[in-house]
Amino acid sequence: MTELIRKNASDLVAMLHAGEISSVELTRAHLDRTAAVDGAVHSYLHVGPEAAIAAAAEIDRRRAAGESLHPMAGLPIAVKDNLTTTDAPTTSGSKILEGWVPQYDATVVTKLREAGLPILGKTNLDEFAMGSSTEFSAYGPSRNPWDLDRIPGGSGGGSSSVVASFQAPLAIGSDTGGSIRFPASVTGTVGTKPTYGAVSRYGLIALASSLDQIGPVSRNVLDAAMLQDLIAGHDPHDSTSLPESLGSMTEAAKKLDVKGMRIGVIKQLTGAGFQPGVTEAFNHSLELLQQAGAEIVEVSCPSFEYAIAAYYLILPAEASSNLAKFDSVRFGLRVTPEGNPTIERVMAATREAGFGPEVKRRIILGTYALSSGYYDAYYGSAQKVRTLIQRDFDAAFAQADVLVSPTAPTTAFKLGEKLEDPLAMYLNDIATIPANLAGIPGMSIPNGIASDTQLPTGIQLLAPARADARLYHVGAALEKMHEEVWGKRMIDFAPELEVNN
Repeated sequence: MTELIRKNASDLVAMLHAGEISSVELTRAHLDRTAAVDGAVHSYLHVGPEAAIAAAAEIDRRRAAGESLHPMAGLPIAVKDNLTTTDAPTTSGSKILEGWVPQYDATVVTKLREAGLPILGKTNLDEFAMGSSTEFSAYGPSRNPWDLDRIPGGSGGGSSSVVASFQAPLAIGSDTGGSIRFPASVTGTVGTKPTYGAVSRYGLIALASSLDQIGPVSRNVLDAAMLQDLIAGHDPHDSTSLPESLGSMTEAAKKLDVKGMRIGVIKQLTGAGFQPGVTEAFNHSLELLQQAGAEIVEVSCPSFEYAIAAYYLILPAEASSNLAKFDSVRFGLRVTPEGNPTIERVMAATREAGFGPEVKRRIILGTYALSSGYYDAYYGSAQKVRTLIQRDFDAAFAQADVLVSPTAPTTAFKLGEKLEDPLAMYLNDIATIPANLAGIPGMSIPNGIASDTQLPTGIQLLAPARADARLYHVGAALEKMHEEVWGKRMIDFAPELEVNN
């Protein structure tokens, strides 16, 4: 079964259709892999083998009966643990929600169930998706399968590491400032943040409602396209859901021709501050695109200089409001202090015990930014910068079909290396944050092994809002060029994990 779990999702789908494997066999193979390696990687916070096998068996029964099924039916998948599930705990990586089982499924989860994809488990994340390394999970960090002493990115390090360690062929992540794309970059996987509103956020435990977006994590571009096609679409439960279809991402991923396309290199997201090995791999990708007939142009987005500052005012402000619901009254943890406590004292004690240091830091910052006398100076000014960033993107897309940059300034850093320096941690998202502020789609695909660290690095592709198909078009074409040079997928260069027998 070792070779089976290493296959791309699209290949597994073809095998299921041909009757070469059953969904039960495929699901059990991934569960066996999890039993063997997840003690070291810690991708999952919850694994549901009984429910997954039961769902797989039902698909096998329906397929044998000749029923019409979704093309991806029977393919197992992992889901980030900030999406509500009725049959498994949803903790969002926080002690304040330890053991909480929701009463409803997130829309994305409902779509997965209706399509017949067995859900293997819930993946680890930084608490309430606040972090860039998964070290802020209340249940311990996930680890990078390329080097277990290094981070797998964040907040969705569980979703990236579960795919990179072959515990699941696909995973669902969420991206508020790069939480799908940065983990993809450092684990040699593909991660996509769709256009804001393209995928319903109903049932996603909100961090920053104007920034959050759910998206796919996979081992190649075509697999991500298939998954986005499945989970996208209008949802009346989500007032920010786009009413129109964005077309087929799967068909876009099959074009594989970039001749005549204009590829814009963002001046502010290259050069100084980027690790030499990251820059070297990025420049090689530009050469490949140019050799394939694309036109490389430089674009300038001067307001990007202020993106991190604006983001770390907008996000904490929205987070402080969204997290106010965790008050010990309705659900989740409740801590009752001694004596004759008031509701205010119970609430304070619960939030003190239930929230971790990064969550507390951002709540305090956000509450301050929204306070009387400071709202206009901080939150209001940050929203003005957001508008400038959107205008910079508009101007850049007038010159280019797709914009590119390194996904992150460095490869994966060691666990604990940046825990005591929040600003250094925040700078990991310097290239990914602007897309969330503007609501446009972004994708990270494997870009090679950085020569100075021998670790994977990613290239980020950005497209105008609603033009997600361009990401899959260019991403699949560049991926094919890379694999022709490398002779195999980048994930196949990863060292073998020690397996527990």
